[in-house]
Amino acid sequence: MSGLSARIRTVEGWPVPNAVLTVTDLSGKQLARAVSAETGAVATEPLPPGTHTAVITAAGYQPVARTAQISAAGTGLLGDIAMALEAGAVAMPPPGPWTIDPVHSTVIATARHLGIASIKARFAEVSGRINIAERFEESTGHAEIGAASVDTGIELRDNHLRSPDFLDVEAYPAITFTSNAVRRTGPDTFVMSGELALHGKRRPVDLDVTYGGFGEDPWGGVRAAFHAETELHRNDFAIDYSAIVRAGVAAVGATVKLDFDIEVVHGEDLPTG
Repeated sequence: MSGLSARIRTVEGWPVPNAVLTVTDLSGKQLARAVSAETGAVATEPLPPGTHTAVITAAGYQPVARTAQISAAGTGLLGDIAMALEAGAVAMPPPGPWTIDPVHSTVIATARHLGIASIKARFAEVSGRINIAERFEESTGHAEIGAASVDTGIELRDNHLRSPDFLDVEAYPAITFTSNAVRRTGPDTFVMSGELALHGKRRPVDLDVTYGGFGEDPWGGVRAAFHAETELHRNDFAIDYSAIVRAGVAAVGATVKLDFDIEVVHGEDLPTG
C-alpha cells in the first residue's frame, strides 16, 4: 500500500520524471522520500496520520511545497502538481526538425600531452539533424562527423591520423552519434544519451549539453545553439596506443575530450546566402 501520492507535471502538462517528493512532519523531521517515474507518478510508503509538509524538487524546476493530510490508513493524495522552470531559464526552441549548419558548427577533440599540455584536433565536417519534440526531453538527434576532416595543424600528423594506423578513414569514413534520450539537469542544461560509432566500434556515450537559446538569422531562418561535451577512452574504440606513438603524438593521455559547438536551423533544409 502506498502513502502520499502525486503526479508531477510541467505547466504545459508533460510528466516530470526523477522529481523528488520529500515528506516531513511539522517539526521538520523527514518521514519519507520518493522519486517520480517516467510518467511523473510518485508515491511514498505509508505515513503517520496527521498534517505533514510535502516538498517536490526537480533539476531545472522551481521547488513546490504543499500541506499533506494523511489519513488513519497512512495514505494521502496531492493530485497533479505543476512545476515551473527555474527563473532565468532560456525559452526552448520550437518543435520540429532542426538541421545542423556545418559552416557554423565545430567538433574539437582534446588530448593531454605529457600531462602538462593539450593537443587539439578539429573536425570541420559536421552534419545531421535534431528532431525537437513538444516535450524537449523526448527529442532525438543524429550527427555525423567526417573522419578525414581531422586537422591538428600539422599535415604529416594529420595524414597519419587518417591512415589505417589510427582512424582508418577509408574503412570508417564517418563518426556518428545517435541519441533518443534526453534528461534535464538544470534550466538550460541536459544530458543526451546515445550511441557513438567510431573506428568500427559502437559504445554508449552521454553528452553534457548546454542550450544557448534560439532566434532569427539574417537569411530568414530560425537558429538554435548548443554546446556539448564528453570524454572518451581510446581503448573503448580499439585505437592502439602504438599507433598514436607512430603518429608523432607520444605520451598522450588515455582519455580524449570532445567538444561540440553546434548551430541548427529550423526545418529540413539550410538557407542559402
